[in-house]
Amino acid sequence: MAQITTGIRSFLSHPFFYNLVQNSLGVRKARKTLVNEYFPAEKGISVLDIGCGTAEILEFLPDDIDYTGFDASPAYIEQAIKRYGNRGHFFAGLVEATQLENMEPFDVILAFGVLHHLDDSHAEQLFSMAAKAIKPDGVVLTVDPCFTPNQPSFARWLIKNDRGQNVRDEAGYQNLATKHFARIKSKPHHDLLHVPYTYLIMSCGQATDIA
Repeated sequence: MAQITTGIRSFLSHPFFYNLVQNSLGVRKARKTLVNEYFPAEKGISVLDIGCGTAEILEFLPDDIDYTGFDASPAYIEQAIKRYGNRGHFFAGLVEATQLENMEPFDVILAFGVLHHLDDSHAEQLFSMAAKAIKPDGVVLTVDPCFTPNQPSFARWLIKNDRGQNVRDEAGYQNLATKHFARIKSKPHHDLLHVPYTYLIMSCGQATDIA
């Protein structure tokens, strides 16, 4: 996983400062938009959250979901359990395909802010794993910073200085999923934070009528 964790970015390894920065930037709006516009409306859906952080997405998800979260940071998982321990299953460490083999397929697999930390090889491995762990009519959702034409210079500067070292343009993200999913939709969002920034939300599935 390629990311910068030195200097001022080292503070983001602490759950308190991570959440403080995220909320100050307005990531809550991004999470709310993601759930309201991209998640299935059915009750009781199962969700696998890869790179769940402190699991703040649960603030916007209904109580009846079956939620499983993985994150490489034990500190983030510890914080997630403290706040949301009664709402899901949490695992510290990188998710492995062998761990998912014993789990029921998921309705939604989420990777929020993950792909831009992965090189192409590891990103394609993630999609391969997700394709095997998703239900036939399920959806894989990814959210990452994205370079776009005519992007405000400040937004481009922020994205270039992200901890993740593999930020791509829209086509670059789409290409990662094409080997594993029949249907891919993506949309750049420029208004999900309090500062100029571009998130690409991508939906991948095998069914032709995914969101």
